[in-house]
This record gives sequence, structure tokens and C-alpha cells, in this order.
Amino acid sequence: MSEITIQNLTARQGEKINGYINVTNTNIELPVTLICGKSEGDTVLITAGVHCAEYVGIETAIELSKEINPQNISGNIIIIPLINRSGFEHRTMSMVYEDGKNLNRVFPGNAEGSISERIAYFMEKELFSKIDYYIDLHCGDGYEELTPYVYCQGIANEEVLSKSRQMAMAINSEYIVVSQSGSGGAYNYAGSIGLPGILIERGCMGKWSPEEVEEYKIDVRNVLKELKVLSGEKVNRNNNTKVITNTIYEDSIYTGCWYANYKVGDIVSRGDELGTVRDYFGNILHSCIAKVDGVVLYQVGSLSVLKDGPMITYGQI
Repeated sequence: MSEITIQNLTARQGEKINGYINVTNTNIELPVTLICGKSEGDTVLITAGVHCAEYVGIETAIELSKEINPQNISGNIIIIPLINRSGFEHRTMSMVYEDGKNLNRVFPGNAEGSISERIAYFMEKELFSKIDYYIDLHCGDGYEELTPYVYCQGIANEEVLSKSRQMAMAINSEYIVVSQSGSGGAYNYAGSIGLPGILIERGCMGKWSPEEVEEYKIDVRNVLKELKVLSGEKVNRNNNTKVITNTIYEDSIYTGCWYANYKVGDIVSRGDELGTVRDYFGNILHSCIAKVDGVVLYQVGSLSVLKDGPMITYGQI
């Protein structure tokens, strides 16, 4: 297309513009960069900050919005570096400030619902309706440590699944995790309505570094090049990608102190004690035992663990 428009912002062929768009029925203004390439092609949406303390993804999106040249693009790119802006500005970790909800659990949202639901509804109606592919940038939350990996869609039609896997294979991480959900999260829901997408995880613990951002930018550029939206050759640093089709999410059954026995990226065996939850006197309340052989993808990196909250996640290779 010769131009791309969202609300009152329009980028024409060969142009890049920055501005703000309003989440319908709210006072929230989201920063957006529209890049209209020099020639025809697909439209890709890149978002970050769905979880507002996942800073590596946010900074990656900000830097990409400055660095990508429309003259190297065939098609269009929409970049929104901060979906949960109010949470970012109030330091609420993953949650949306106004309603305390996890935005990545409320799709497809509701035009008349809470703020989180209105943001999700806006994303589907105003953003998903304009795109062909979706890249969602995440990392470990302020209390989570993780090894870099990428989720591809696992519940959708065969064409969407194939394209999602193709996108994931362009990432320079050791693991591809096939999603076990077809709804709830932004990229999962996108797949359910026919949009191939991936969710990349790189960085953790409420920190970011230039080195992590550089690796993340290579990941995103690789995907754009794989899709023929960005010109140039991919930078491949991993030739041993492993696919995980069975992911075990272990939530804590107690509030207390978490003591991990393994690091993220470690290989574990069925029956291994992955860690323990203890009370404030050091007594063991619960031992977490591995149900399958696998690799530790992410886990709580803080001492505090919450009842019914995430504790450790590992995947069967």
C-alpha cells in the first residue's frame, strides 16, 4: 500500500512518522511509529510493554523505531514500544495501573470493560485489523529470571502455524516453545483470528543492558528479513534450535520464600527437586519435583513467592 494510517497519523510511501494514538474510550495515549516502505509488501506490528516492567523489549522497540529506514522496507511496520503505558508510569510490574489486571490474559477484551479490556479490544479492532504479522516483545518480569526463547503459535489453522514457526526459526535463541493456548494472550489471540505471530523472551529481573538490546534487535530484524519486509541477510548465531512442545508451568501453593536448586537454562530430569518453598522460619512447605525431563525456561528470581503465582517453568525438549 502507498500509505498506512492509524487514527490521525498517516505515513506515506517512503516515510516514517512518530505520534500518539488514543485507546478508544480511555484517556490513554500510546506512542507509535509508522513506517511506510518504499515498495509494496506485508504489514508487521511490533509491540512491547504489554508487561510494563519488561524493559529489554521496550528499549528494543524504541531503538528500532529510530533505526529502521523506510528505504529498506517493503510493506509497512507499526511499532508501539509501550502498550501498558499507565503501568510503566506507575511501576506496577505486569499489571495495568487502573484495574490491576494482566493485559496479556484478557484478550479479545471488551469495549465497555475495564481499562485492560479496553486496551485489548482496541488492539484487535484498530491494530490487528491492519496487519499481516505480529511480533510481541517480552522478557522476564521484575521478579523472573529466564533463558532467551521464543513462543510460536500452537493452536490455529495450519497456514498460520507454519508461518509462525517460520518466524520463530529466525530468532537467535536455543529454544522454540510451541504455545499450548489459543486465546488470552495477544499473540495467541492473533493466531486465532488468522494472524501469524510470535512472542520473544529475552532479558529479565526488571533490568536492561545495551548488550541484551543489541541481541534483541538482531532477533527482530531477522524476523523482518525472513518475512521479506526488511532488506538484507539474516544474522544467524544459533544452529542448534530445539523445539519444546510440552511446557510445565508450576505455580506455588503457598506464599513464602523460594529457593531454586537450578539456574535457568539448566537441563533437569524427571524426579529432580527443582526447588523448595519455605516459611519464615526456614521450614519446607513444598518441594517442587520435575514431572518430565526438560530445560528450565524461567523461574522466580526473587526470594518472595506468592500463592497461586508463578514459581518455575520448564519444557520437555
